[in-house]
Amino acid sequence: MADSESKAAELMAQAERQVKSASGFIGRIFGGSAKLEEAADLYARAANSFKMAKKWSAAGNAFEQAASIAERLQTKHECAQKFVDAASCYKKSSFQDAIRCFNRAIEIFTDMGRFTIAAKHHVTIAEIYETDVVDVEQCIAHYEQAADFFKGENSNSAANKNLLKVAYYKAQLEDYEKAIEIYEQVAASSIEVPLLKYSAKDHFFRAALLQMCVDPLAGQRAVDKYVDMFPAFQDTRECKLLKKINESFEEQNVDAFTEAVKEYDAISRLDQWYTAILLKIKKSMGGEDESLR
Repeated sequence: MADSESKAAELMAQAERQVKSASGFIGRIFGGSAKLEEAADLYARAANSFKMAKKWSAAGNAFEQAASIAERLQTKHECAQKFVDAASCYKKSSFQDAIRCFNRAIEIFTDMGRFTIAAKHHVTIAEIYETDVVDVEQCIAHYEQAADFFKGENSNSAANKNLLKVAYYKAQLEDYEKAIEIYEQVAASSIEVPLLKYSAKDHFFRAALLQMCVDPLAGQRAVDKYVDMFPAFQDTRECKLLKKINESFEEQNVDAFTEAVKEYDAISRLDQWYTAILLKIKKSMGGEDESLR
């Protein structure tokens, strides 16, 4: 590793000499572009040597230097790719630097009309905000942008995947209207695709639960609407649970609500998202117990 780091430092020094040479009067007249291209290659080689030495910040910086030269040479794709390489290194040392470089790459790919690859990098940034730098608002913003780009490129499956992430977090922020809209939209599109039809029940289930958080009567109407849209929903365990919840609302029977949820959970384990939403519904019925079981 020490040898790799020493080699990287030497390559960086060589690259810097080439950049200075290309910037001089003689360099500009005789082969300035060629010297810059050689410098970019040296920076990239230095970055790879830093990677071997696990010097991630230094590797990211070296790739950024290569990207800057590619920008001067107006080789857009090469510039964007080097920013992606830099970001990938920074993910191991500085999440903010990684986000900055991914954003620079996105700007370039978007300018080039490469929206699918730009969308994929938006997803990567969203995932960083989701798990590493916890910022739900930024996470949502990047998943939304990714979905928009994918949709524009007719990648509807990828767009829906990201929209579901948006809905998931919108619900956590209690922006139920937006979350419901997305779940209904994705469910409706899933019904039209044989391979995705079965997943519609999950989206309708989430949408109906969120409707109940807003208004129990709206929840009941939503269940009826979803059954009309997707008759097979009628026989699912999810729909049966929703109907039991509606009945417990009408009777103001918290125990019946708890028992219905307990029966469902015994077969299909409820995750944290479902648990949080169901607890909100239970509290709206006057339930004081913090448990669903």
